[in-house]
Amino acid sequence: MRRRAADFRRPPRRRWPNVVWWTLCGILVLLFIVILSKDSQIESRPSMSKRYYQRDKIMEGLNITDEMLSPNSVTRQISDQISLAKAFVVIAKESNNLQFAWELSAQIRNSQVLLSNAATRRTTLTVKESEISIRDMALLLFQAQQLHYDSATMIMRLKARIQALEEQMGSVNEKSSKYGQIAAEEIPKSLYCLGVRLTTEWFKRPNLQKLDEGRKMDAKLTDSNLFHFCVFSDNILATSVVVNSTSVNSKNPDKVVFHLVTDEINYAPMKAWFNMNDFRGVTVDVQKFEDFSWLNASYVPVLKQLQDSETQSYYFSGSNDGSKTPIKFRNPKYLSMLNHLRFYIPEVFPALNKLVFLDDDVVVQKDLSGLFSIDLNGNVNGAVETCMETFHRYHKYLNYSHPLIRENFDPDACGWAFGMNVFDLVEWRRRNVTGIYHYWQENNVDRTLWKLGTLPPGLLTFYGLTEPLDPSWHVLGLGYTNVNPQLIEKGAVLHYNGNSKPWLKIGMEKYKPLWEKYVDYTHPLLQQCNFH
Repeated sequence: MRRRAADFRRPPRRRWPNVVWWTLCGILVLLFIVILSKDSQIESRPSMSKRYYQRDKIMEGLNITDEMLSPNSVTRQISDQISLAKAFVVIAKESNNLQFAWELSAQIRNSQVLLSNAATRRTTLTVKESEISIRDMALLLFQAQQLHYDSATMIMRLKARIQALEEQMGSVNEKSSKYGQIAAEEIPKSLYCLGVRLTTEWFKRPNLQKLDEGRKMDAKLTDSNLFHFCVFSDNILATSVVVNSTSVNSKNPDKVVFHLVTDEINYAPMKAWFNMNDFRGVTVDVQKFEDFSWLNASYVPVLKQLQDSETQSYYFSGSNDGSKTPIKFRNPKYLSMLNHLRFYIPEVFPALNKLVFLDDDVVVQKDLSGLFSIDLNGNVNGAVETCMETFHRYHKYLNYSHPLIRENFDPDACGWAFGMNVFDLVEWRRRNVTGIYHYWQENNVDRTLWKLGTLPPGLLTFYGLTEPLDPSWHVLGLGYTNVNPQLIEKGAVLHYNGNSKPWLKIGMEKYKPLWEKYVDYTHPLLQQCNFH
């Protein structure tokens, strides 16, 4: 066989080394691994989001409202059983069937655990998992019916229980009111001590009596250009706070004149206290109502009523109506002349034309001179209205079943407050306001027009004669309720109306500092009498 020429021969085939082949294989394997890892990451993300999506769908699908409204809901059936079982527990206890009450309570707890577990996993209860619980509860409820724990019996027993609780609550409230009233009427030992010690000082120190005689001739007492205030009280310390707080907050204390009226017992100690202490130049005059010659039974209906045996029995014994009348209506202070002198201010101060009346349970924290420049528009009484709530309208205080009340007064007329009042005494005398007061007092001798205090006759007496004042002049409620702090801050006169007076232990602690800041507890007499 002839061989090809050399130029025409095919070149010899090259062989790749083994190292190269192994290198290529390794690269291919690495690429394959990388591709697989990326694919796994891509696949894992959708699976996680899928799980979150499924959970959200479950949560969205578990609509509690729909579940409870569904007639086929196991959850609803168990909830209804629990409610009924709780009522039967009460009846079982009332029937002294404690063993059955315990069994019901135990089954209630089991059912509540089922509901709690379902709520935790956010899935609805199935018939299979709740069948035993429903059956056991149904057996107990059937047993309750066999024991005559039916709805009619349950309602009757619950009504009886409610009635018993209401009677018990009424008894407790009556006792609370009685004891609260007694606490409010008591004279603290410290106040009694102060009166005794001041009486001793008055008779032991003739210079105090001479000083008092000199003040009786003071022209300021009848000067109409000055700011005249009056307080009718037998409480020395409370009156002192009224005077002191007024003087401290007055821009011109030397123009302030206080007219104090008390009774025979407290006359000497009251004079001693106000002669021993200086109140920034404020003029203070003390009188006793026993010195008023016009104050007699023939002129004053209240004094005439006091002579009536039936009235005395009503207020002082409370035994003529089976104790149907609340104790607060029987408080004898409502027949005290110190309480009724507010209707005789023109007679008490015949030389004055305008005057501001203050109760002894107030504290003053603003200058009050602006009260004397208020135009009363021909009215007699300037007062802050209290009809922000419906229970402070006339129908709250008066008996509208009586024709005299019904025919003369609007039941929705706005009530107002005694405690800080501006009185135009010239207009008072011209309109014979005291005569109007006498008329209503004489028509209420049988207590059919009103029962309580001096405010109702005041509402009748000054009906159509009262000018509303800005509410910031007189803030009430510090002796019985919570008062808006902003109102207290803006208030010119703060009134501790109610039983919780600031000088008593039952006083509201958070409001006591507003009053106590005007008491000098370092005074020797106060320290001797353990005021603190």
